[in-house]
Formats: sequence, C-alpha cells, structure tokens
Amino acid sequence: MYQTRIETLLQHAVAANLDCLAIVPGPNLLYFTGLDFHLMERPTIAFFPTQGAPVMLVPALEEAKAASSELGFQLFTYTDETGPAGAFARAMGALGAAANGRLGVEGRRIRFLELDGMAQTVYTPDLVNADPVFAEQRMRKDENDLAAVRKAIKIAEDAWHATLPSIKAGVAEQDIAAELILQLLRHGSGIFPFQPIVAAGKNGANPHANAGAYLLQPGDLVTIDWGASADHYFSDITRTIAIAGADVPPRLERAYDAVLSANRQGRAAARPGVTGQDVDRAARAMIDNAGLGEFFIHRTGHGLGMETHEEPDMKEGSLTPLEPGMLFTVEPGVYIPDLGGIRIEDDVVITEDGAESLTSLPRTLQYVG
Repeated sequence: MYQTRIETLLQHAVAANLDCLAIVPGPNLLYFTGLDFHLMERPTIAFFPTQGAPVMLVPALEEAKAASSELGFQLFTYTDETGPAGAFARAMGALGAAANGRLGVEGRRIRFLELDGMAQTVYTPDLVNADPVFAEQRMRKDENDLAAVRKAIKIAEDAWHATLPSIKAGVAEQDIAAELILQLLRHGSGIFPFQPIVAAGKNGANPHANAGAYLLQPGDLVTIDWGASADHYFSDITRTIAIAGADVPPRLERAYDAVLSANRQGRAAARPGVTGQDVDRAARAMIDNAGLGEFFIHRTGHGLGMETHEEPDMKEGSLTPLEPGMLFTVEPGVYIPDLGGIRIEDDVVITEDGAESLTSLPRTLQYVG
C-alpha cells in the first residue's frame, strides 16, 4: 500500500517540477510510509527523490522502527552524543543531484530545526512549499479511510449521548469538558483531534473559547465542539444546545434558525463538480438573508482526515472541484458579541451522485437539563 502511495506522490512531485520531497514526523509521514514518529528535539526527516531510493535521517534509537518500513530507506543515524550534523551531510549526499534541486517541503509543518540542519551542509536545495502536492492525494479518501472516520464519528456521538445527562444549569463549562473527555476515552477514542470546546452564554461569541469556570444558566445557549480518533483518523462535530428553565433570548433563537438553515443549505449544495466556494456561498446566503452576515466570521468548513484541518476548504476563493471521497465539515456559525453564539457542524463526504453526512446527531435546538 505504501509503495503505491509513494509512487503516486512522486508522480505529483514530477508534475510540480520537484526533484525531491522531504517529510517530517506527522500525518504525511504516517499516511505515505506507515511510520509514526514524534516530532521532537531529535530531527527525523524522510527524503523521496523522484529518481533513486528514498533516504531517511533518524535518531539511532529509532533505527529499528525505520528499518521495518517496506520502502527500503537508506538510513543515516546519529546519537545524542554525536548530534545530527554529520547525518544530515551524509543523507543529503545520498540524494545526489536532487540535493541541489527543487526540494518540496511541508510548509505548515517543517521547522527551523530541520531547515537549519540542511543549510549547514554543503548542499543548497531550492525550497518549495509542497503542501498542495501532499494534499492532492490525501484529500481523496478511500473506503478504508472513510471506515476509520465513521468509527471516529460513532465514538464521538456515543460520548455525546453519555455526556448529555450531566449538562444542566449550575454546572461549569470545564466540568462538562472533563466529562466529555472521559466519555470519549471510555468509548474508545485514541488521541484527541483537539481539546473539546464548551462555550456557554456570552462565551459562545468566541468560536474557539476555552472551557472555563462559568456556570451554566437557564436559557443559555451552549456550543460544544469535540471530536474523536480511530485508526489515525478524526471526527469533528459541533452542536449548540439550550439549558432548560428559561427561554433562549429571541435574537439568539432567530440566529439559531439562520445557522440551521445555513448548515442544511451547505450540505445540500455539496456534490461532485461544485467547489468549496459554492458550498460556502450557499451556506452564507442563509445567514446574510437573516441580516447576520457580519457575525459569520469564519469559513463554512474545512477538510478532515488525519488532521483536523486539511484540504479542501469550504470558503470564498476555494475553486477545487469536489470529487467523490473528499471529506470536509459544514459548520456555519453566528457569534454576537456580549450575547452568545451558535455553530452546527457536520462531517460530509462527497459521493458519486451527491454527498453524505456521516454525522447523525439532531440539529434542531434541544433544551437539556
């Protein structure tokens, strides 16, 4: 499997006029090689020249793991005592002409540590941001990828159902977040894609609020954004609920209805051949029509997979035609300062003739507690 993925990746690299790709520990290395290393103070970097065998620089303590790969890396190791400088020089030398060619790197992930290690050698590659090259392949999920995402969604939804009884007036945001984390673990989640967001009352006006000591009040809207992982793939879900005992302020009720319509229209617009911009415009129109456009302050959605945020984006200017297997969120929101906020987020995959929402939780406003 990984040999086939690398062969396809190198075809994309050639099309982008690159001589070599460099990948550091993280989602790309895991996806293309199956190797799971920590990104830490000891640099690890895999080089894939378009001509010749792959090369890996790796700490000596990780040599056995790297050697287990089916890809047949030339390995160049170092110890804590020697440091990586010599290994960088030897690894770059093994690349031949590619060491002075166009080197595609992970623009959003590679660090000064790795770049400086290469710069201290006699080689002078021309560094190019290769994020679009990696994304070209990874944003099309196969059935195995989608099976993992479905599993991650089930874990997240089961954890949600188990957490709901604890959400009531008088409970702190941070206690709800703690309960949700506990339930995610109990239901089988691996590492979390992110720490759950729990934002109640006025705090809901902050899309990425940290769960704090605020005690939920009757009539509050509470936005909860969470996800789980399964087999290295993530889910990402948001629901906004109301706390029983008092009515939600009328302005927020109207805003909720607008966001609900935007979520529905965004999902309905998704199908093969349309663009992320089309999906964003379909969702955004519902909020604009409600006179709340100034309070929708982020894109309608983002790609999802081995990272919480990856390609394709659902935003203005995103012109990539959607294709079967592309997975992304639809998550319109309204955030009114000093009043509150609403977001409704689903995970959607493009099918041969439309789109499927993989998330199944109710979207209409629920009063709990």
